[in-house]
Amino acid sequence: MLFLSVLFIITSCSKKKDRILPTQKPLTESVYSSVTIQPDSSYQAYAIVSGILDANLVEEGDVVLKDQAIIQIINNTPKLNAQSAKLALELAKENYKGKAAVLSGILDQIHAANLKFKNDSINYFRQKNLWEQKIGSKLEYDTKKLNYELSKNNLQTLQNNYERTKNELQTAVKQSENKYQTALISTKDFTVKSKIDGKVYALYKEPGEIVNTMEPLAAIGSASNFIIEMLADEVDIVNIKLNQDVLIHLDAYNSTVFKGKVSKIYPTKEERNQTFKVEAEFDKQPEVLYPGLSGEANIIIATKEHVLTIPKDYLIEGDKVETDKGIIKVKTGLQNMEYIEITGGITENTYIYKPTQ
Repeated sequence: MLFLSVLFIITSCSKKKDRILPTQKPLTESVYSSVTIQPDSSYQAYAIVSGILDANLVEEGDVVLKDQAIIQIINNTPKLNAQSAKLALELAKENYKGKAAVLSGILDQIHAANLKFKNDSINYFRQKNLWEQKIGSKLEYDTKKLNYELSKNNLQTLQNNYERTKNELQTAVKQSENKYQTALISTKDFTVKSKIDGKVYALYKEPGEIVNTMEPLAAIGSASNFIIEMLADEVDIVNIKLNQDVLIHLDAYNSTVFKGKVSKIYPTKEERNQTFKVEAEFDKQPEVLYPGLSGEANIIIATKEHVLTIPKDYLIEGDKVETDKGIIKVKTGLQNMEYIEITGGITENTYIYKPTQ
């Protein structure tokens, strides 16, 4: 019996639970995220025409200026189209304003018709006055009247034809001008230019390769400014706001922690990984950065200086703790990976026990 009593006491002591008192401490709640470094204003350059890559006018790593030519493509069809459009434009201008212009011929006809109309008009009104005085024959009067009306109609027809032909020739000149300008633009499209002041980070094709409008030719971005791309889980995105502090750890910089601020939150969820993209900017950017550097970050969503906390592994079912009075429900607040804020249910003088596994 003595042996059993001692064994019972030893067993009871070995099963005694750990107990602690809640403590006051500063607490910071953050959202974890993976990190990828990318150049600011980065984009992929595409050709808007198809052809053969003639030459890469820059090399990877080169700094370029806005509107600087970076890639040249060749295709003779647009040049031939531009030449044909120029010839058509010159012909349209010649028809409108040249010495052999159609309008000058119509003007000659109008001039002749106008002289005939004046002559027939004089003869008609002279004969009309005579006829009113009962002088001359009815046939002669009718003949003069018919010639007058025919001359008038012919003059009006020629004048209308002149105005119509003039408008048609003007329209033809404008259309030819537009086609020529469009053809010239097409020839310029064979030179790919940089849209920003920046650096060439990648060239995807070599001279002689086929170029189309569906494949990128180069990657260009800022030469000095970089952004922090983060992927936040959909359960955390509602807590992330602009200008929140971010602590960044990059694999390339070992234990160094960089600070930044949230600068942009993308509103569309990426269905592939069920995350939202968030961007941040460095408070003080590292001297050397490369696109694609990776790491991790913590987005600070709340901070309190003095809060009552307990270790998270002392919680039961997320909102209860075991005390000397039994299981008590508590109210919680901020939390991090190790501690959670207690806002009600127990005090700093309440012993709590660690749940058994």
